[in-house]
Order: sequence, then C-alpha cells, then structure tokens
Amino acid sequence: MIFGIGTDLCAADRMAAKLQKPAFVQRVFSPAEQALLNGRGGTHRAETAAANFAAKEAFLKAAGTGLGGFALTDLAVLRKESGAPYFALTGPAAEWTAANALHLSLTHENGLACAFVILEQNK
Repeated sequence: MIFGIGTDLCAADRMAAKLQKPAFVQRVFSPAEQALLNGRGGTHRAETAAANFAAKEAFLKAAGTGLGGFALTDLAVLRKESGAPYFALTGPAAEWTAANALHLSLTHENGLACAFVILEQNK
C-alpha cells in the first residue's frame, strides 16, 4: 500500500552557489554524498547536488514530515554502479522506514533536477 509520494524540483545554478558554502554542504550532505560530489566536476557536480537535494525534499514530502522531519544528512542519496539512485538512510530515518519500501527516481535537464519518491508501507 502506498504511504506517500513526493516530488521536488531544484535548480542546479542555485545549488552551485550553495556548494561554495562549506557549512551548507556539511549540514545537507552526508560524508558519502560529499565524496560523490567531490568526484564530479563542473556542471555535473551542481546537477548531482541539485538532484540529491530534490530527493531529500521529495522523501520528506512522501513521509509527510516536512523539512523538520529528519536530519538531511540521514537521507543520503547515492548511486549504484549502474548509475541508479538509491537512499542510504541512517539514524531515525532508517528506523522509521525499516519496514517499508522506498522508491526513488531522479532526472535533470536544462539546469533543473527533479526527484520523485514513493514510500510503500509493507503489511
């Protein structure tokens, strides 16, 4: 049964400016995400950061908690070898979703990144 869905859109140029602030990066992105971002250069770095940020906001919408629901660093968005995105949740977010299925889709084009999240409640 679907518990919630969420979607979000984030501009890569806005994220490029935010990435210049170390305090923002530390507050929003987990160490694993920071390593992912550091491995990407130029516009790819900003697009990846924008997609990850959109995914975090989409997750919070699907969970119905809003921005105060979980620490953003607990909602790490990583990539499989194939490039497919996935959440690597930690802390209260991992506990909260342990018995549920989480689906994530990301896309970016023309400077915009979009994320779509479905949270399924397993019975």
